[in-house]
Order: sequence, then structure tokens, then C-alpha cells
Amino acid sequence: MLRRFKTPSLSLLLLILPAVLLLNLMNNSSVGAEVITLTAETFNDKVQEKDTAWFVKFCVPWCKHCKNLGTLWEDMGKEMEGEDEIEIGEVDCATNKPVCSKVDIHSYPTFKLFYNGEEVTKYQGPRNVESLKTFVLEETEKAATKAQQDKDGEL
Repeated sequence: MLRRFKTPSLSLLLLILPAVLLLNLMNNSSVGAEVITLTAETFNDKVQEKDTAWFVKFCVPWCKHCKNLGTLWEDMGKEMEGEDEIEIGEVDCATNKPVCSKVDIHSYPTFKLFYNGEEVTKYQGPRNVESLKTFVLEETEKAATKAQQDKDGEL
């Protein structure tokens, strides 16, 4: 036998609640979607994408300095979402040691910029979104200009 609720508002709430919860789950799962997790299998292919800068955070889960960053890297990913030639990535050095060894990571967190597969520079400035954004935009422009000059010199 079907039970009917006496008040229509409770029935309506029970119908709507699952949809609201589902939408909330979908939104929360995409919070870090702008930050791409790189692994030993994907790192080389991704950072070698032509005319693309990769700003990568190298970290380990147990590092208190990495934990203290909070949502900084996700916020950075969201901030850079409209930049077509700049990708924000992260590497967990605890599970991807070969990648971190290859790019000479010895402390955490470490932030490095790559362009066309080449390491451009290491970030050592303030840890806030505005400073990170300014850095990555300026350094990417320099790297793109240099790559274009190198390409023109080959012709």
C-alpha cells in the first residue's frame, strides 16, 4: 500500500531533495576540474603539448606546507580557466616519484612552468592567486615569444 503524506509540501520536498543533492554532488566533483592531475603515464605527453604552458605544482600528501596551501591551487585553476594556452597541473610525488626525480624536485611544494615540453622556470614568489597568475602570464608570454623567435630563426 502506498503512503501518502498529508502535506503536499513534504511530498514535494521528498521529490526535489534527491535532485538537489545530485546537482550539489556534480558541482562539488568539478571543483578541482580546472587542475589536471598528472602522473608518470601522462606527464611527458601533457607538458610537451605544442604552444602550451603547463604550470605544475609538485607536492606530497604528508607535507604540512602543501596542506597549508588549502584551495590555492584549485583557485588558481579556476582563475586561469579562460586562458587557452595555459594549463594548471599537479603531480603527487609520493605516487609519481620518477616524474619528480626527472624534473629535479627536492622540496614541497614546488611550482614549475613548462612550455613546449621544456622547463621554463621555477616559481618562488608569494603564494596567492594574484601573484601566481601574474607570474604565469608573464613567463608564458616570454616563453612563447622565445619559441617563436627560435622557430623563425630555423626558417
